[in-house]
Amino acid sequence: MIEFQPVRLEDRSVIERYTMSSDICNCDLAFANMYCWQEVYHSAWAEVEGFLVIRFQIDGGPRIGYMQPVGEGDFGPIIPLLREDAHAHGQRLRIIGLTDEGREMIRRMHPGQFAFESDRALEDYVYNAEDLRTLPGRRYQPKRNHINRFEAEYPDYRYEELTPDRSAECMALEREWRKTHEGLSSEQGHSSELCAEQRAMQRGFEHFEELGLRGGCIYVGDRLVAFTFGSAVNNHTFDTHMEKADTEYDGAFTIINKLFAQHLPERFTLINREEDLGLEGLRRAKLSYHPAFLQHKFTAIHLHPDELDCKQLWQEAFGDDDDFVDSFLMRYYSRRRALTLVEEGRTVAMLHLLPFDTELGRTTYIYGVATTESARHRGLATQLMQQAMALIAERGDEAAFLIPTPGQAWLREFYGRFGFTGEVPTTFISEDGFDFGTGDTATDRAMIWRRDSSRPLPEALTATYRK
Repeated sequence: MIEFQPVRLEDRSVIERYTMSSDICNCDLAFANMYCWQEVYHSAWAEVEGFLVIRFQIDGGPRIGYMQPVGEGDFGPIIPLLREDAHAHGQRLRIIGLTDEGREMIRRMHPGQFAFESDRALEDYVYNAEDLRTLPGRRYQPKRNHINRFEAEYPDYRYEELTPDRSAECMALEREWRKTHEGLSSEQGHSSELCAEQRAMQRGFEHFEELGLRGGCIYVGDRLVAFTFGSAVNNHTFDTHMEKADTEYDGAFTIINKLFAQHLPERFTLINREEDLGLEGLRRAKLSYHPAFLQHKFTAIHLHPDELDCKQLWQEAFGDDDDFVDSFLMRYYSRRRALTLVEEGRTVAMLHLLPFDTELGRTTYIYGVATTESARHRGLATQLMQQAMALIAERGDEAAFLIPTPGQAWLREFYGRFGFTGEVPTTFISEDGFDFGTGDTATDRAMIWRRDSSRPLPEALTATYRK
């Protein structure tokens, strides 16, 4: 097992020996972020065969993840060591924050062993520093207008360097800012992030110089109306960790953004302004500054044998690409909800029982019914459907539905044997927008089984995924 140690202030020089020379712009590799968010993620580090490896607790929970190893060359050869470390903790290997190049390297060196997915809400917005410093051209005209209005309304404003002795003022402004955001964030499930952010900010101020933090602030008269600070991710990328402003001063966010960029050393040609967490308002604001690119942060999970079998059979039967099947495996696959038939150690037939709420009540969606070509015409799908209907009846579901593969007319007769009937237009709803249908809403027409078969079928079905 790899010997990891907690991220401490005295480890900065060793960790940055790897990160500063890297081209990876991921904000999670900034040493200040690792240290300040330690209370949540419990980050630890190790040097493994010439690579820096960061291990942490995903979302502060029991599952552990490993950041993309940082070092010279391919990190593929150390993947088995990471797997052993994860297994020693009773978990599968999860690698978080992979770049496009990191994902392709794993695919090349460990073909077929991992599933990959990128969460749009966690992608970093990376900007050309010169664009933020000068706001050039027509597309930045709204930003320049915003600043001009601020300067006209508050002619006595001034920009100053942020120093640790201003921490009390900054924390007070942050508390006021948080009051105006806690209600909305609570509704969207982000209130805990705001509390953790406050603690991370406090830790940053306590060790401002030791962490290599830089910051700026805006005053109107004697009143602090905006502040920001951050640190280097690598030799040419600066990461903005924190930016707060008094919303009563329209334009305060816009002007602190510009002036802070102007006061950064010229060696920083890129500025990372971190992710949007899926918050629509924050996404619009970040896009309005026209990022140079979004830093993808793929997650890779090492697949278990049953998942590998599922993927192979799924692609043989339905022809879906890696991205789609990987998304299903990472978000919705469960051994408890899969019925399979195995011959000579290989899955030859399968289906999945997914929980939904519909107008019909508690409902099971029978999904991904497939048989490998060499095992067809032997009644294997019939066996699985019989098992599925017995389980659905046993647990008392009000209904079940499925969507026959378009163009396969014989399937309607096949599923009709189990009490399924109708062609009901179906709409799927899930938190992440996963497409449980056919890929074409026009052909998402469900056959339905009802416990009370005397009741009529609905004209349309809305199916909401139930965790």
